[in-house]
Amino acid sequence: MPTVNLRADRLDEEAARFDQVPLTRPLFVNSVPKCGTHLLRNILRMFVPPAQHYARDFVQYPNLAQTQEAFRQPLLSCGHLLFTDSTALVTAHVMRLLLVRDPYDWVLARARFFLSENFESDMAELRDPRLSLEDLLSLMIFGIYRKAPSLSETFSHNAAAWLPGMHLLVRFEDLKAAVGTLDEAYFSRLLEACGIAMPADWRERVRIGADPAHSGTARVNLSGVARSLPDSLPQTHRRLVDYEAPGLRQLLGYSQP
Repeated sequence: MPTVNLRADRLDEEAARFDQVPLTRPLFVNSVPKCGTHLLRNILRMFVPPAQHYARDFVQYPNLAQTQEAFRQPLLSCGHLLFTDSTALVTAHVMRLLLVRDPYDWVLARARFFLSENFESDMAELRDPRLSLEDLLSLMIFGIYRKAPSLSETFSHNAAAWLPGMHLLVRFEDLKAAVGTLDEAYFSRLLEACGIAMPADWRERVRIGADPAHSGTARVNLSGVARSLPDSLPQTHRRLVDYEAPGLRQLLGYSQP
C-alpha cells in the first residue's frame, strides 16, 4: 500500500477540554479518498471522548483484519473501505456515514495529492515534467494500470454501493460551506445521524476541529506540489468524467436528472 506522511495533531487534548458524552454504538466515517475525510473526522472528534477515538489506522480492506476491532466497541473510526460481502457484514451494526465529493473536483484533488511529497508510492512518473497536464488529469480519471484504480472503480466500490445502507450521505462541499457559516441546522442533522446530542458550545468545537492546522492532508498543508493545477476541471475532462462514470454525479446529488 502507498504511504501517506502525516504530522501529529493535538485534537485529543483539545477535545478533552470539553464535556463529552460517550458513544453508545460504533461510528464509522467511510469515504472516497480525497473527499475531506480529515475535515469530517476532526470535527466529530471534538464531540467524542478521546478514549473513543480509534487512532490505530484508517480502516481499509487490506488492513481489515487488523482494524475491524474498531467496530467491536463504541468507537469513532474512519476509513476508505470498499464494499464487499465481508465489509458489509463487519459494519452491519455500525452507524455509518458516507463522505463524497463532486467527481469533477475529486480529479484535481487526487492529482494534487499524488504530486505531493505527502504521498509515497511507485507512481513517481506522475512528477515527470514531460507528462502534460492533460495526460495527468486523464490518468486520474481512467486510472493507472496495476497502480491506481479509475474514478469509476473508486466511486463504485467506495461510495455508490454503500449508499443504501448509510445513516447519512455527507457531501464535502456542503460540509465546507456549513463550516464557513456555522450552519446550526446542518450540524444538528450531522450530529443526530451520529447519535450525538448537540451541546451548547458546538460552534467552538466545530471551529477547532475544522482548523486546517490539524489536517496533514489539507490542501494548504501539502508539500512539494511543483506543478500548477487549475482551480476547476477543464471542460474536456468533465466530459471524460461523464463518459467514464455516467450517472455518478446525479446519483451523488451533484446534477439534476
